[in-house]
Amino acid sequence: MKAHMPETTATHPTGPARPVTAVSRAAGILRHLGRSQAPMGVNRIARDLGLIPSTALHILRTLAHEDLVVFDPNTKRYSLGVGILGIARDLLSRGGFVPAVQGHLEAIAAAFDVTTVAVELDGHDHMVVAGLARSRLDLSIHVNIGSHFPALISATGRCVAAQNNWDRAELSCRFKKLRWQNAPTFETWMAEIAAARRDGFAIDDGNYIRGIIILAAPIAQLSGAAGAPSRAVVAVGLAAQLNSRQRQDLARRLRSVADSLADVS
Repeated sequence: MKAHMPETTATHPTGPARPVTAVSRAAGILRHLGRSQAPMGVNRIARDLGLIPSTALHILRTLAHEDLVVFDPNTKRYSLGVGILGIARDLLSRGGFVPAVQGHLEAIAAAFDVTTVAVELDGHDHMVVAGLARSRLDLSIHVNIGSHFPALISATGRCVAAQNNWDRAELSCRFKKLRWQNAPTFETWMAEIAAARRDGFAIDDGNYIRGIIILAAPIAQLSGAAGAPSRAVVAVGLAAQLNSRQRQDLARRLRSVADSLADVS
């Protein structure tokens, strides 16, 4: 069985005072190639991103020179290059959150036969997958390191909303922008936010993706600082796979791991 975790693009809520257009376009091209399942030609990239083809070509040639993209002269298409791997390797090899959480993800995945992920808030109101351990079951969750989704969607979204100071009107406005496969009502969502605030974890039972249950526990800010969580540990599995007791056991396990990672930088 395959379950696709929807992703969306996002823009920074404020942005730099004087954004450098070429840098923004290059970053956009890299993200677009990263989301694509196959290499892409210049015209397709330009059309998707609203660029002039010649502009896209100049940026792609520069990125290729830096080994961040690869050009196939036979197909005339571009894909991400090995330079990206070097950057990612350097990030993941540092001490901190990802190394600290990975062992926990693998242990939970093995114990409950779920896919587990660690997510971190980026600067675009999106959660980005920073760590991953896959289920042993015949369930293909289409999520990978670097996948991203709106911060307020799914179980993590309920946790984020629970620890923000938004009023009902603000939450209603944000709720209307979310895209679910089986959307809850706003009142149900509000009740689940209250439960997340009370319990320290949240459950999305088939709302974000039909037939898929997602549980999340937020990781507190460093040294107990106030504000919405910037990280969370998440478990994803078949809704029919976990009974009520197993769900509660899994939620408690996620909550315990989240607590242990509260002061990890």
